[in-house]
Amino acid sequence: MLKKFFLIVCGSFVGAFLAFLIFMFVGIIMSFGIMGSMAMGGSKTSVNVSKHSILKLDLGNTIIEREGTEPIDLMTLLRNQELPSSLGLNTLISAIENAAENDKIDGIYIECNGISAAPATLEKIRGSLKKFKKSGKWISAYGYEGINQADYYLASVADSIYLNPVGAVDLHGMASVTPYFKKALDKLGIEMQVVRVGSFKSAVEPYMLDDMSEANRLQQEHYLGAIWKEMCDSIAADRKLPSDALNALCDSVVFCFDTKELLKYKLVDKLVYSNEMDDILRARTDVKKKDDLNFVDPYDLASGLDDIAMGDHIAVVYAVGEISSTTGDGNEEINGQELSKTILKLKDDDNVKGMVLRVNSPGGSAFASEQIWKAVQDFKAAGKPVAVSMGDYAASGGYYISCNADRIFAERTTITGSIGIFGMIPCVNELVENKLGVHMASVKTNENGDMGALGLKLTPAQMAAMQKMVNEGYELFTKRCADGRHVSQDSIKKIAEGRVWDAVTAKQIGLVDEFGGIEEATAWVAKKLNLGDDYKTQSYPSVKDKFESLMEKYMKTNYEARMKEEFGPLYDWHKELQRILRRDYILCLMPVSEIQY
Repeated sequence: MLKKFFLIVCGSFVGAFLAFLIFMFVGIIMSFGIMGSMAMGGSKTSVNVSKHSILKLDLGNTIIEREGTEPIDLMTLLRNQELPSSLGLNTLISAIENAAENDKIDGIYIECNGISAAPATLEKIRGSLKKFKKSGKWISAYGYEGINQADYYLASVADSIYLNPVGAVDLHGMASVTPYFKKALDKLGIEMQVVRVGSFKSAVEPYMLDDMSEANRLQQEHYLGAIWKEMCDSIAADRKLPSDALNALCDSVVFCFDTKELLKYKLVDKLVYSNEMDDILRARTDVKKKDDLNFVDPYDLASGLDDIAMGDHIAVVYAVGEISSTTGDGNEEINGQELSKTILKLKDDDNVKGMVLRVNSPGGSAFASEQIWKAVQDFKAAGKPVAVSMGDYAASGGYYISCNADRIFAERTTITGSIGIFGMIPCVNELVENKLGVHMASVKTNENGDMGALGLKLTPAQMAAMQKMVNEGYELFTKRCADGRHVSQDSIKKIAEGRVWDAVTAKQIGLVDEFGGIEEATAWVAKKLNLGDDYKTQSYPSVKDKFESLMEKYMKTNYEARMKEEFGPLYDWHKELQRILRRDYILCLMPVSEIQY
C-alpha cells in the first residue's frame, strides 16, 4: 500500500507536468489574445487621452485590493466565457489622482451599476473622489436602473445625482445576518467540540448555540452602528440633509418610493433617460451633440503600478485574505510561510529603507500569524520602520500581524480587534454509529493515540489539554499586542476577549494610531526616514503571471483529485492529521456573519 501510495505521488507529478505542457499549448492557441492583454496584473500600454475627456467609473465591478491578483479559472478561458469583472483599488485610486492633475480630463462620470466592496474600501474611494473635487473639476453620477446603497455612498460626493425616471434608490442602513446550525447538527448527530478564550469570540457560536449570544449582539450592534454612522453622516453632509432625516428615510423602504418623491427628499437632483444623460455630459465637455463622448477608463489613467523602484525605496507589502500555514497563493489567502520569507528578504535588502504592511485579513492560522509577526519584528530590529495600513478587515490574526508595527493606520470604517482564539473539533459518533450504523473500532498503543480521529469524542482530559493550549495561545496573543502597543497586558485583556471593534472606537482605546490608507502610512514612514516628499515605493510580493498561476492551480487540483480517487478516506485522514499537527484547529477568525448592503 505504501509503495503504491509513493508511486501515485510520483505519477501525479509526472502527470501534472505533462498536463502543464498540454494546457500551456492549448492555452497559447485558444487564449493568446486574452493572455497577452492581461499577462501581468496592472500592465498597460500608454493611452492617448484627448481633450475634454471624462474618467468613467463603472461601479459594476468587484473591487479587489490589488490589480492582477484576482483568480482566473482555466475552463472559463477555454470556453470563451466572460471573465469576472474586477478592478484593483490601487488602479482606481491612481486613476482618480491622475485625473485631477490631467488637463485633458474635464470631470468624472460615475455610472451606478452595483459595486461590490466593503465599507472601508468604499470609504477610501470616496475620500479620493472628495480630493478630486478640490481640483475644481466636476463629478456627475447616474443610475440607469437604480442606485444601491454602496453606489449611493460614492455617488453622494457628486455635484449632481441623476436617475432614470423609472429607476430606484435603495437606502436601508446596515445589518448582520448570522445562520445558526446547532439544531441541524443535532438532527444529523454531529457535535462540535469547542474550546475558546473570549466571550465575544463568536465564530463558534453557530455550532454551539441556537441563537445569538448577548455578547455577540452587543459587539455587532456597536460596530455596525459606528460604521453606519460614518456612512450616513457623510452622505447627509454632501447631500445637505440632516442625518436624522436621512435615517428616517432609510426606515421608510426608500426602494419603493416614486421617483418624484426621491426628488422631493433631495436624494436625486434630476430624472433623465440615458440619452439625455449623454447630452448633459456633452454640454459639460463642449462636445457636439452628434459626436461621441470621450470616455477613458481607470486603466487609461492609472500609472506606476508595475514600475520597479530602482535604488532606495519603501516596500509596500500586501497581506490579503485568510492567513494559512502553508497553503495560499497570495491572492485569496495569505501564505504565512511565503509572506514571512518575503519580509525577511526585504529586511536584508539595503535598498529597502522601510515597510508599509497592507493588511486586509479577517485572521486565520495562529501558527502562521506568529511567523509573520516574527518576520515583522526582525524587520524592525534591522533598524527599519514599519507602518501598517489596515483595509476592510485587520481582525484577530490580522491584528496579530499588525500589532508590533511602529504606527497603525486604518480607515474609519475598518473592522479590527477580535483579539481572541478558539478551536473546534467535530465529533460525528452519533451520526456514524446510531444513524449510519458504522462502528468505529480503534487500536492504540497509548492513551491518546486516537485523539482527534473522526467520530470519536474527546475525553475530559483531552478537552482540558486542548483548552490549556488555547489559553496559552491567548496569553501569547495578548502579550504580543501589549508589547507592540507599549501597554500592559491587563489593559489589552480588558478590550480583547475576541471583541470586534470599528476603527473609530479602536483608535479611542489604543488599537489604532491614525486614520488613513496606504498613502498616509507611506508618508509617515518616509517622514520617519527623513526622505522628504520625493520617495519611491515598490509593491510586494510581485504579481504572478496569470498563466503561471493558472497552471499552478491546475497541477494542485489534479494531484488532489488523483490522491482522493485512489485512496479515498485514507488520504482525507492524512490531510486531517496534517492539520492537527500544524495546530490549524486553533484559528483566529471573524464572526461568521456578513455585512449586508
